[in-house]
Amino acid sequence: MRAAACTVLAVGLAAPRLRRRLRLKPPVVIAAAAATPFALATLMPRSKTRDFGMCALQMYAYLATYQMPNDDPERLRTRVRVTYPVRIDRAIGLGELPGLRLQRALARPGAIGRADQVLVWSHWVWFLVPHATVAFLLLRRPHLFAAGAARMYAVFDLGVIGYWVLPTAPPWFAAEAGLLGDDDPALRRMMREHGEAFWKAAWSPLYDVLGGNPLAAMPSLHFATSLMAAHLLREAGPVPGAVGWTYAITLGFALVYLGEHYVIDLVVGATLTEAIRRGAPRVAPAARALSRALQRLERAAHA
Repeated sequence: MRAAACTVLAVGLAAPRLRRRLRLKPPVVIAAAAATPFALATLMPRSKTRDFGMCALQMYAYLATYQMPNDDPERLRTRVRVTYPVRIDRAIGLGELPGLRLQRALARPGAIGRADQVLVWSHWVWFLVPHATVAFLLLRRPHLFAAGAARMYAVFDLGVIGYWVLPTAPPWFAAEAGLLGDDDPALRRMMREHGEAFWKAAWSPLYDVLGGNPLAAMPSLHFATSLMAAHLLREAGPVPGAVGWTYAITLGFALVYLGEHYVIDLVVGATLTEAIRRGAPRVAPAARALSRALQRLERAAHA
């Protein structure tokens, strides 16, 4: 059993990296990568190290699934939806995109102020926030860890389905493609402006590593996972909760203001988070059954 688990783990780690060279089909890659946390659970007895490892493997599978639509950029561009979020956001903004309204009201033309830099950095810090929240629960509130990690990574896993089924362009892409009509000249991608100035030559390779799929805006997992983090931190205590909610609100504002997301992206992301929170009690029995099955595998593998 341990040999089989090692094989599953090795194949699951290799498949995303070799998918282009071996021309592996997406379902094969996703299934192989998604099996790695279960393989690790079979190989290692329960410990905090194993819990960290399972979370990391879960995100490894998510990243592979998130990036694969962009393996063929030209095909992705033929499928991407651009106009429907523009129409919805113009209705929300009473005729004008809310992000454009914010930039005209608060931004200095052609410049990135200190407040803008804070908002840009709140966006960059997001890459750590969901996982730092789960790590905080594991280390400081272990009784909340299992349920909290399951809810957090469910947001990632269910949200990525939208990137396959309905690939949607963010506002900055629509503006650069000249698809916003009269709004085109005004909408800026302020994160890139500050990134190029701050990181200089390192910006392009850094963006290539972290970008992955530029046409994955619906739903906004930036906002959805930050909102889930706020809920989980609130359950951990009033001070962590205040930090979590302050960050989530700041990031939500930043995503729209910086031209990274439409308001409707955030609304759908928030809806996803709330659906997972409300649905968690219903799937809890199935989750416990899966946990018991993994524990039996673990015991058998180490008997």
